[in-house]
Amino acid sequence: MSFDPALLGPIAQVVWIDLLLSADNAVVIALACRALPKAQRRLGMGLGVGAAIALRVLFGFGISHVLDVPLLKAVAGLILMYIGVKLACDDGHGHADVPAGRSLWGAVWTIAVADAIMSLDNVLALLAVAKENLAVFTFGILLSIPLIVWGSSLITPILVRFPILAVGGGALLGWIAGELIAEDGLAGPRLQARGFDSTLAAGLCAVIVLVVAILILRARDRRAKS
Repeated sequence: MSFDPALLGPIAQVVWIDLLLSADNAVVIALACRALPKAQRRLGMGLGVGAAIALRVLFGFGISHVLDVPLLKAVAGLILMYIGVKLACDDGHGHADVPAGRSLWGAVWTIAVADAIMSLDNVLALLAVAKENLAVFTFGILLSIPLIVWGSSLITPILVRFPILAVGGGALLGWIAGELIAEDGLAGPRLQARGFDSTLAAGLCAVIVLVVAILILRARDRRAKS
């Protein structure tokens, strides 16, 4: 079976998205388990990693079967734009308020709640990039596993030092969101009737994500200086 070179683009996007979004899971897992005794900490982190992986698989199976319902792709696109803005505005310290679990199951509960939100983010982005290609989506899920396990120590320092990577990732999610909205069975034809094809919608959404992120960052800087 020959490899299709057209998959290189989606695979590169999957790698970028996984690098940016999977590290969040690793940080939350580490913070939630930081107050546990050493013997329980490893078990808590293991359960947290297992929960993150299981949620990705469940969300992937469920979402892939309902995205063809009219308006759901448009809604998913708007959610991705929100994720993109949040990612572009991330300064690397956004999880400082994650509560430390005082018991093993308290830590696991904290991780499970956070994982449910972050795994949904990751799966939505991966499904949009994969464009219903099961092999590309599966690759993204498999790649996220080691990134969840080691992501906080490997990726977070890079993002703190080079925030432009997160900004570019936010713009990428905006672009993917625009494509997803343009493919929606209900919203897509209405956009096309107004001259918005997939590329134009993608570019517009990417610009919106960047503009909103810049406005938020500027407002944050003004508050910090006041």
